[in-house]
Amino acid sequence: MSATLRVDLGDRSYNIHIGSGLLGQASLFEKHVRGRTAAIVTNETVAPLYAARLETTLAAAGSRVLRIVLPDGEAHKTWQTLDRVFEALLRAQADRRTVLVALGGGVVGDIAGLAAAVYQRGIAHLQVPTTLLAQVDSSVGGKTAINHPLGKNMIGAFHQPGLVVADLDTLATLPPREYSAGLAEVVKYGAIHDVAFLSWIEEHADAILRRDVATLEHAVRRSCEIKALIVARDERESGARALLNFGHTFGHAIESAAGYGTILHGEAVATGMALAARYSARTGRLGEADAARLIALLERLGLPVVPPRFPMEVWLEYMGRDKKNEGGRITLILLDALGAGAVVKDAAPRELESFLAQA
Repeated sequence: MSATLRVDLGDRSYNIHIGSGLLGQASLFEKHVRGRTAAIVTNETVAPLYAARLETTLAAAGSRVLRIVLPDGEAHKTWQTLDRVFEALLRAQADRRTVLVALGGGVVGDIAGLAAAVYQRGIAHLQVPTTLLAQVDSSVGGKTAINHPLGKNMIGAFHQPGLVVADLDTLATLPPREYSAGLAEVVKYGAIHDVAFLSWIEEHADAILRRDVATLEHAVRRSCEIKALIVARDERESGARALLNFGHTFGHAIESAAGYGTILHGEAVATGMALAARYSARTGRLGEADAARLIALLERLGLPVVPPRFPMEVWLEYMGRDKKNEGGRITLILLDALGAGAVVKDAAPRELESFLAQA
């Protein structure tokens, strides 16, 4: 059971492979790594589980394999960790034909992708996501970044991978909290683009929580289909791609203000989506019943929907630094209906403050 999708970006197009047992399939990787050095970038948690298997596969595909192991967690998505990748590549005399292979979750994928974007002015990289959040979201689309103490993902580049291999078997080892966090991004796709998919998630919530493989295959595939469609329309987020940030303006503020790693990215996005749904209803864009429906689904999947208590100035400071903002005005992604997201370029400051004061 497997599926192959295409992200259509002209000469930067690539395939997404989704299925079980893919880590062992050398044929998927061969054209990308044969005769080249493949540097696996992973972390201390994932390396003992999957690095040796991937090394064997890449060697069978004809590459010389190097392993770079980073500390685990959002708190390490920093310049210092990125520099560890550069140092390892330089010590190994890695050249421009070297291929970085990101094996891990979103932090590993972002760091490896950014390293590939700038090492010797740009080398190839592949994404092998091992978390649900990375499989449905961060491994696809070419966004790479590190965090800054003053804002999440503020230092980065667009750099598309040559391939994404999402092995569903890796999801079996995810801790429950990490798994639930990934479900936030799955729900997001239904909320912004496909109400039928949102209904499907509601109908199959129990199977999703059991990690039923056939159910997961559909959830990951449909999520990637939607993201690939939106990315193909707007690769560099000049318009429609901003919809993928539904929940993220509030969510990134929550992550940054709480301290990176305190609240998982997916948890912050879930809370951000709940806030965005409530705000959509408050401003008359979305029916109260639809907002309640979305929030109930997030809660059913074990996700938080109520934000921590922050002073108003903290909310506004971090939301004011969001990358979607223009001219100092806060941009929000709201819902006109379930399955129909909208970009609001200039959220009314007083109305937003009043809402946050009661959140």
